[in-house]
Amino acid sequence: MKKILVSDVMTRNPITISPKTSLLECAKIMVRKRVGSLIIKENKKLLGIISEKDILWALVKKRNPSVLKTEAIKLSPKKIITINPNATIEEAIKKMNKQKFDRLPVVINGNELLGIVTIKDILAFHPEYYPELDEYAKIREEQEKLKRIKSNVRVFEGICEECGNWSQLSRVNGMLVCEGCNEKI
Repeated sequence: MKKILVSDVMTRNPITISPKTSLLECAKIMVRKRVGSLIIKENKKLLGIISEKDILWALVKKRNPSVLKTEAIKLSPKKIITINPNATIEEAIKKMNKQKFDRLPVVINGNELLGIVTIKDILAFHPEYYPELDEYAKIREEQEKLKRIKSNVRVFEGICEECGNWSQLSRVNGMLVCEGCNEKI
């Protein structure tokens, strides 16, 4: 087990897009190809990665239909966590858990893209890792619950006391406000 490398299980030809691809086109490609992320590259150089969560975040945060015309590279995280093809599966799992990612681009020579390794790739190759990955997911979920408890943020549904719109509300300075008004406060 300890000798199985990322290069043994990775997807060698991941779905890639150019940096100028629009978010709408990205979403269409993800649906057609049934993938949760796309790699942004130019020639063989890795420039970024965009996931379905990134697109949903942009749609919800921006609340503007024109966001679908935004270029993928503008939404891609600036810091890209990658892994070397000679790393072991165990190293990949640890890195995914630490960074809270389900996938890692596989690169050599700094940023030359070779492929992508995902949780599904690892489980398809070695299903016995499922209990370990399931345990990581449970730990991650409990960490999120503890953060919410510590921040003492409770989410309600109702009418925002600031703008009067029906929405999910958080208690801020003794008031129940929507996310939009919370950002303005």
